[in-house]
Amino acid sequence: MSLKWRKLFQIHNIQQSLNFINLTDRISCSTLAFVPKCQPVGEKELSELESFMTNSNKICVLTGAGISTESGIPDYRSEGVGLYARSDRRPVLYKEFCESKQTRRRYWARNYVGWPRFSSFVPNSTHKILKNLEDAGKVSCVITQNVDNLHFKAGSKNVIELHGTAFRVTCLNCDHKISRYDLQKILQQNNKHMKAEAQMMRPDGDVELSQDQVENFVVPSCGKCGGILKPDIVFFGDNVPRQRVDKVKQEVEMADSLLVLGSSLSVFSGLRIILQAVDAKRPIAIVNIGKTRADQYAQIKVAARCGEILPKICSL
Repeated sequence: MSLKWRKLFQIHNIQQSLNFINLTDRISCSTLAFVPKCQPVGEKELSELESFMTNSNKICVLTGAGISTESGIPDYRSEGVGLYARSDRRPVLYKEFCESKQTRRRYWARNYVGWPRFSSFVPNSTHKILKNLEDAGKVSCVITQNVDNLHFKAGSKNVIELHGTAFRVTCLNCDHKISRYDLQKILQQNNKHMKAEAQMMRPDGDVELSQDQVENFVVPSCGKCGGILKPDIVFFGDNVPRQRVDKVKQEVEMADSLLVLGSSLSVFSGLRIILQAVDAKRPIAIVNIGKTRADQYAQIKVAARCGEILPKICSL
């Protein structure tokens, strides 16, 4: 580790946290079922990424599902282990959710059963390191495509949830918002007959259920206006709110570099951030197993597991 990095970590007493990270990383080995296979990280790659981070004093970080898979949450696109590789199921579309009462009933029934497990997932070494780097003044902002709340659980403060959060519910009519934990209590009261255990977890926290389990499920309406309740998530076919897009652009321009962790950048909302960084002439580094849509724009591309490479850089 460079002298600059060593002093940075000593000043902020991060080594104590890294000891915790090393412990949790060993424990989490059993949660890597949804992480695709990759080759070990070479010294050249480690050196290049460390130099990139050393030379950046205000890093904007974009994270994707590839960091949460190391906490045991599956993703959609990982080769061989993502939902698309394991199932022909596809995520609910925004238009279908809004227009179909049956679609909403199916979604909420599956989400209800999956919620206790989904809400219990904990941050891994990547989340903890990013929190520490924010405390040290190295990371200026984390933009995440994930809806799992793990950056906040790890203690990061300046986090933009690009696609919203599964931990909040909104009314499509009056925009009233409630905690997903509070909705779980209401769902439980309305569906005491529901007896089901989570089987195959899907990336957004819902699970597979039979039609018989779904058809009698009672979905509540908004307590204020009687409108439709929806997770405060940008569903497929919906758009990221303009205000959030503008905030992201501002953070990218204020930073001096962009670090992408665990995202294939397959959806345009993620790729757009890369294009913003290119326009702002900010250097880009990508750590992701497999190709991304932005490899051509990156000065550094490392095909590795984030939870393997970041602890090595921060504890050499």
